[in-house]
Amino acid sequence: MPQMGESIAEGTLSKWLKKVGDQVKRDEPMFEISTDKVDAEIPAPSNGVLAEILVTEGQTVAVQTVVARLETDVTAAVGAAAPTVPAPAAAAPATVGAGAGGPPRKESVASAAQAPHPSAAPPTTPTHTNGDNSFEERLRTKSSPLVRRMAAEHGVELSALHGSGIAGRVTKRDLVQFLESGAQTPPARPAVTATTHAGPLPEPWPGDVVEPMSKMRQLIAEHMVVSRHTSAHVSSFFEVDFTRIARIRSKYRAEFEKATGEKLTYLPFILRAVTDGLKAHPVLNASVRGNEIIYRKQINLGIAVALDWGLIVPVIKGADNLSLTGLTRTLNDLAGRARTKRLDPREVQDGTFTITNPGVFGSLIGTPIINQPQVAILCIGAIEKRPKVLTGPDGDDQIAIRTCAYLSLSFDHRIVDGADADKFMSFIKKSLETFPEAVL
Repeated sequence: MPQMGESIAEGTLSKWLKKVGDQVKRDEPMFEISTDKVDAEIPAPSNGVLAEILVTEGQTVAVQTVVARLETDVTAAVGAAAPTVPAPAAAAPATVGAGAGGPPRKESVASAAQAPHPSAAPPTTPTHTNGDNSFEERLRTKSSPLVRRMAAEHGVELSALHGSGIAGRVTKRDLVQFLESGAQTPPARPAVTATTHAGPLPEPWPGDVVEPMSKMRQLIAEHMVVSRHTSAHVSSFFEVDFTRIARIRSKYRAEFEKATGEKLTYLPFILRAVTDGLKAHPVLNASVRGNEIIYRKQINLGIAVALDWGLIVPVIKGADNLSLTGLTRTLNDLAGRARTKRLDPREVQDGTFTITNPGVFGSLIGTPIINQPQVAILCIGAIEKRPKVLTGPDGDDQIAIRTCAYLSLSFDHRIVDGADADKFMSFIKKSLETFPEAVL
């Protein structure tokens, strides 16, 4: 199980793309994993034959757990041996092959059952953390969703326990033994999860189909519920005239696509206006920490990408430093790799403001949920032609066909006042309706 980002302690093997006996080539996708950051395809570290599968689909294991064994061939053994410690990107961590010049052999690795395993000893006496943000501390407190839910139900503060897992990580066995011991921990903070219900759980009826949520769907549900309970959500709506942008696209589209190889959509224009707007109104590019406001100097735009199996938000880092061409290329690259499960977890982290575009599906307007720990999210409705009343140079009103869309902003009223939100939206509206042709 690869280390997909420094804060990730475990992964769920969601799907095997190869079966025992299949030939695999180095860097060919072998299996898919889901973590609390991203879904990804994991490539083979070497040429060979898949000899044994040790972790089945749906199983969640700690990082660096051996999930399979490869029988390597001579070529792989001579020149393509993989390191025993996974690279942070997406290299599978299994040790394969022999050393340079050595004969081919089956990997000498432990099975999942022989991998480091929590002992039967109960967790040690609760210890209070001091806010340490080390890798070991993050591993220790990053328990599985099941353990976190059990802890919330029993009022146990996981950060106050020291378990038997990696770096003291609290496992299910640890928590059960602790509860049976009758020991006390400081009361847990009120937990809000996707499993919180105001009433009785619904029961399936005859003929209904019941299936478990995927790892990604569980996380989406949890994040959405937590966000609604964290931020004071308020929404503001503006109609924007995209007629000028439409004319610029029509005029330069063929030339732009020939020069860059990228399709010129409306979204890069919106991204450019948003980055300028965040510079002018920094409270929209901020986060709340207790009674403090963190004003982010970086402008990292998260772009919500709809997938067949869920939703993911890759992040354009340093968006304010990119040209319209740079924004287009980065946007298309991230969206394409998100749909093929080739994102690195670092590419979905550190966003400061999010944009979602349900208008591509025909939605006119929406009130999206804020992506924590951000304080605002912009929603783009369908861009379409509408009849509008315009005043001519002589003062007479006339009906004209204009290309328009509704933009909505969900913002956190804890630190963003309505006036600030509307000034930001007015800035974006004016920027798009007067967009300079010279930018292209």
